[in-house]
Amino acid sequence: MKLEVCIDHIESALAAKSGGADRLEVCGALAIHGITPSYGLVEQCLELGGVEVIMMIRPHAGGFCYEKNDVDTMLRDIRVARQLDVTGVVLGALRKDGRIDRVLCQRLIEAARPLSVTFHRAFDLTPDPFEALDSLLEMGIDRLLTSGQAASALDGAQLIRTLVKRAGRGLCVMAGAGICAQNIATLVRATGVREIHASASEVVMDGGHNAAHMVCATRITRQETVRGIVHALHESQNAQA
Repeated sequence: MKLEVCIDHIESALAAKSGGADRLEVCGALAIHGITPSYGLVEQCLELGGVEVIMMIRPHAGGFCYEKNDVDTMLRDIRVARQLDVTGVVLGALRKDGRIDRVLCQRLIEAARPLSVTFHRAFDLTPDPFEALDSLLEMGIDRLLTSGQAASALDGAQLIRTLVKRAGRGLCVMAGAGICAQNIATLVRATGVREIHASASEVVMDGGHNAAHMVCATRITRQETVRGIVHALHESQNAQA
């Protein structure tokens, strides 16, 4: 069982590693669901050692339909990810009808290899999750992050379980959204997933007494929260052994 923690701050990366995370998904601006991070932050995470590092490739906030200039940005960011020697990248692209943009995704995947490729929660916006999963399998995606098209992974557990069975060994289905130490054992039993994605964070306000009038909130991962999730995962595995 693996725990991936998404971070957009070096303090969060330090806390995630200390708490026992297996992998860091390095992003920028998690408050808007993550964009391509600072290369400096990626380098800092790699320098920590002892934990896998993967990098978000998302050129801007908003939807997941990309224009020609966006694609150029993504290809350049993927080139940098390879130069930085991260373990993998996280990406996704949709057509205007909400279905997976196979042409663009295939191009991005080819640019990323030999890095591993995770398809992010753009999947949860697709109108037909089984058609989308089949597309990912055909393209050779390594991992899918999903909440089961629900507000939380626990709410989407039934679909996640079906996706796990349908994917088989073709790709790893990783559950994410709303996961904590208190619900993780239930989620694992209900879905059969072998990888979990969480932020293990809390919102911190800064910027002084007028912070409420500006976007001055950030999510900071807490070591004790990560450690609690790791402990609950181990307990769950022991109970199933």
